[in-house]
Amino acid sequence: MAKQERARRTREKVLTAAAEVFAVQGYRSATLSTVAERTGMTKGALYGHFPSKKSLAWALIDESWQGWASLRIEYDAPDAKAEDVLEALVLGFARRLQSDMRLRATVRLSSDCPVLASRLSGALGEMRDILMKLIQQAQRKGGFPAYSPALVAQLLMIVMYGLLHVPDESAGYEGAPDGESLCRLLLTALSAEAGAGLVREESGAVSDL
Repeated sequence: MAKQERARRTREKVLTAAAEVFAVQGYRSATLSTVAERTGMTKGALYGHFPSKKSLAWALIDESWQGWASLRIEYDAPDAKAEDVLEALVLGFARRLQSDMRLRATVRLSSDCPVLASRLSGALGEMRDILMKLIQQAQRKGGFPAYSPALVAQLLMIVMYGLLHVPDESAGYEGAPDGESLCRLLLTALSAEAGAGLVREESGAVSDL
C-alpha cells in the first residue's frame, strides 16, 4: 500500500508539472526533459510513469473531461431548471479554468495539438451536445429566447475556451474582468428579451435532439 501511495503521489506531481509546461509552452514546444526538471526526476524515472509526451497529454485530457462530467452531475439535479443548470455549468467551468492549471493545459492542448484531435473531438462534441440539450430544454419551458441551440452552444464554448487568452491583473491589466464575470454577462445578454429578435433557426429552435 505504501508503494502504491508513493506511485500515486509521484504521478500527481508529474501531471501537475506537465500541466504547467503545456499551459505555457503548448504541446509542440513542451518536452519530457522540462517536465522531469520541474519534478526533480530523471527522464528514466519519468518514463516509468508516462512513456511519452502524448501519454501525458492524454492523461490530462481524460482527467479534465472527468472534471466536466462531475461538474454536470453536481448541478444537474432531477428538479433543477435547465436554464439554471446551463448557467451553473458555464460559470463553474469558468471558475475552474481560472483556478485549475490542469484544465488550462487541456484547453491549450485542444487548440494546438492535432495529434490528440480524435480524443479531444469526442469530449468536445459531447460537451457541445450537453449544452445544446440544456438550451433546448430551457427554450421549451419558455425561459430562454429561441436562438439556434447549436449557435448558442458554439458561442458559449468559444467564450469558455477563449478565457485562456484573456489577460488578468497578474499580467499587469489592473481591473481586468474575471472569466466568471464575462460568462455571466454573456448569459445575461443571451437571455435578454431585447435580444430575442436576433439569429433564430428558420425551422424552429426548440426541436428535440
